[in-house]
Amino acid sequence: MTDHATPPTATSAAPLKEVPEQLRSDRGLPVVGRIFEYARDPVALFRHQWETYGPVSPFSAVVDSAVVLLGPDACEQALRNADKAFANEPAWGRIVGPFFNRGLMLLDFDEHHAHRRILQEAFTRDRLSAYAERMHPAIAEGMASWGTEPGFRAYPALKQLTLDIAADIFMGGADATSRAEMDRVNKAFIACVQAAAGIVRADVPFTRWGRAYRGRRVLEEFLRGYLPAKRAARTDDIFSVLCHIETEDGERFGDDDVVNHMIFLMMAAHDTSTITTSTMLQYLGQHPEWQERCRAEALELGPEPTLAELEGLQAVDLVMKEALRLRAPVPILVRKTVKETAVQGYRIPAETHVMVGVQWSHLMEEHWTDPMAFDPDRFSPDRREDKSHRYAWEPFGGGVHKCIGLYFAGMEVKAILHRLLRGYRWSVDPGYVAPLDHHSLPFPKDGQPIDLVRTA
Repeated sequence: MTDHATPPTATSAAPLKEVPEQLRSDRGLPVVGRIFEYARDPVALFRHQWETYGPVSPFSAVVDSAVVLLGPDACEQALRNADKAFANEPAWGRIVGPFFNRGLMLLDFDEHHAHRRILQEAFTRDRLSAYAERMHPAIAEGMASWGTEPGFRAYPALKQLTLDIAADIFMGGADATSRAEMDRVNKAFIACVQAAAGIVRADVPFTRWGRAYRGRRVLEEFLRGYLPAKRAARTDDIFSVLCHIETEDGERFGDDDVVNHMIFLMMAAHDTSTITTSTMLQYLGQHPEWQERCRAEALELGPEPTLAELEGLQAVDLVMKEALRLRAPVPILVRKTVKETAVQGYRIPAETHVMVGVQWSHLMEEHWTDPMAFDPDRFSPDRREDKSHRYAWEPFGGGVHKCIGLYFAGMEVKAILHRLLRGYRWSVDPGYVAPLDHHSLPFPKDGQPIDLVRTA
């Protein structure tokens, strides 16, 4: 494993190289470029890009072209963004902009800093402790119908569970809404996320974007219906917190800001947590020795552990980190340059679309021992392979746009696993490989079946 060198910048003395010319065989299909190659197997595509071109490579995407950045050094430069050349909104905006409009991920520079400073007040240590306390009843209720079942489809069950948790923690109680309404909200979120793979980028019926436009309207209607009550009374759910939160300088969110941030945060909270939890279930089902190791920890705690107790689940934490490494919930991050810059000695012109391939960093032999193997102990104190480079492991991104909810997400995943480990055992065929859909965020197309047995 290698240490990282000081990355070159746009002001380096060495002359800058141009991005390598794309091979004719890599230009892909007319209009869509190589987007279907990515959807079929992003890791194979990243490997080809890395071995053929190196850390900075050309890529034909929908309609136009882009540059792919691979490896921790290149990713670090884009995510740290020292010269403020990389912007989020122009990049994410063309993919999901109309549906997550003005969410934190789609804000840049001073405006992003101002909004993030307010939002951070919703994720303080004290608030996370309160969220942990009220999360357990929602998890228990959500799992009440789970029983002994061979071929139990874990992914959709977890997705419903994390939405129920979001309804409680974010909205102030799932009992405020009907199951039919929450199902409608869930479908709306799915439509908005899957817009990322849309070819026709307009409000056209029977297209991904057409469905996403309708989904966004459903989400706005849903949240605005509760907004007056949330403004009127202070409660400890995130919706109310966003309505009343105020910084020391008197900064507050208007109604539109609250709705925009709620839509983005609820999507991020339940989609990425579902992916991580389902990945952990797969690997724990295939590696019973790790399942028992994690179960022993969970049984040492009571049924509703505190935030500090959840953080102390060391084996669960190792498995979670390894799951995030092997299957990053967000495999690529996108940016667009607002001015010329340089990455790893290559000139990146202004107005260039950039794909930051964080998943590839997690699988590089230069930084990880046997990188395709499930080996949670690689994160243990005596190994810490993730310390081979500060950006070797980057499932939450980096720089000023690093995921604001990463501690909330870790708490939620551990709380779900804690209850599962105390009440169930499960197994997965050792040869099972999840058939992932990569059109947007990766999810198992078969629902990820597990053989689930209730034990308590």
